[in-house]
Amino acid sequence: MALLIQFLLRLSFGLAAGMAITSSKQVTSGYFRNHLYVTLGLTSLAAVLSRSHAPEAFWYAVGAAVASYVGAVGWLYEKHHFGKVLLFVVALTSLIAGFSQLQDSAGFLAVLANLSSGLLLGMTMASMLLGHWYLNSPTMEMAPLRRLIVLMAVAVALRMVVASLGLWCETASGGDISTQWVLFVALRWTFGLIGVAILTWMAWQTLKIPNTQSATGILYVAVIGTFVGETMSLLLSSESLFPL
Repeated sequence: MALLIQFLLRLSFGLAAGMAITSSKQVTSGYFRNHLYVTLGLTSLAAVLSRSHAPEAFWYAVGAAVASYVGAVGWLYEKHHFGKVLLFVVALTSLIAGFSQLQDSAGFLAVLANLSSGLLLGMTMASMLLGHWYLNSPTMEMAPLRRLIVLMAVAVALRMVVASLGLWCETASGGDISTQWVLFVALRWTFGLIGVAILTWMAWQTLKIPNTQSATGILYVAVIGTFVGETMSLLLSSESLFPL
């Protein structure tokens, strides 16, 4: 259950951060309002689960859920500055809630893993949701989506570096390496990292046409890739000395 809580908090952090750095002048307020309800659902579920299974994260998750709701109300009344502040609050409280579960983890590398995982999950999700939003508001400028895809690429690269460090440290520690472990690591890298990197490039190229509908479809697959990859990472890391 702790792994699910961690996944929910990482996704909430990254999604809120992705929306917070998206221009409210170029993107209509409905994008922020509607998808703050997504972070509301994520953090509310995390709060319910953490009450019994991760009490150290409970109040932070509650704070993130409250900030999500208040922020959505702010965007409903077109309070852009207020809404942006609440997005940063959601991102920060979700991140702190996730960090609160890392007390017994592998130090600074675990902190980097939490941060990079959240950014990869969130930037990919924010990009996909924004691409979908262009179907509702086709007259919006393309720059915000391009910016998110660039940040998505940066997040993939950062996650690869952190995962590589964890993998190197884990193999150097001399632990037992089973066939199942190798298969899980292979799935984590091929679909969850390399595959997402390729899909990010494909989405970028598709926007040059431009074709937001096709790019959004590619980003849907990228979201699935990050979900699979980061789930594998959490499962592997829970039984390893270092985050993978």
